[in-house]
Amino acid sequence: MNRKLIKIVLTLMLTQFTLQVAIAQEKGQMVRLAKLVIDSAQLKNYNAYLKEEIETSLRVEPGVLTLYAVSEKEKPTHITILEIYKNVDAYKAHIQTPHFIKYKNGTLEMVKSLELVETVPMLPELNINQKKKHRKD
Repeated sequence: MNRKLIKIVLTLMLTQFTLQVAIAQEKGQMVRLAKLVIDSAQLKNYNAYLKEEIETSLRVEPGVLTLYAVSEKEKPTHITILEIYKNVDAYKAHIQTPHFIKYKNGTLEMVKSLELVETVPMLPELNINQKKKHRKD
């Protein structure tokens, strides 16, 4: 590729990224990843606390848009949670709820490490739906 074409491509990529950031900021959503490592002896107990906290948050908090947890296949004690809140105020309200405080206090000794990664949605116009589908088999 010649330099002029590379410059045009880079300019277009930068413009697209800037637009994505602006859309996310306009929506005001707070999106981040929580990366945790859990004590292997406490994993079953941790998962029970996490399940209760996520289910309650999604059911009773309109400002919690998504909480979705996954564990690594080869390292089940390594858990990542995708958190999407309507805005920063919804997040601040979330961490004051009784169910979050129960989760936080109950798992304090189980969590070996926690890293919170602030993110920028790449496709902020898309929504992740957390609707439960019930099947009759």
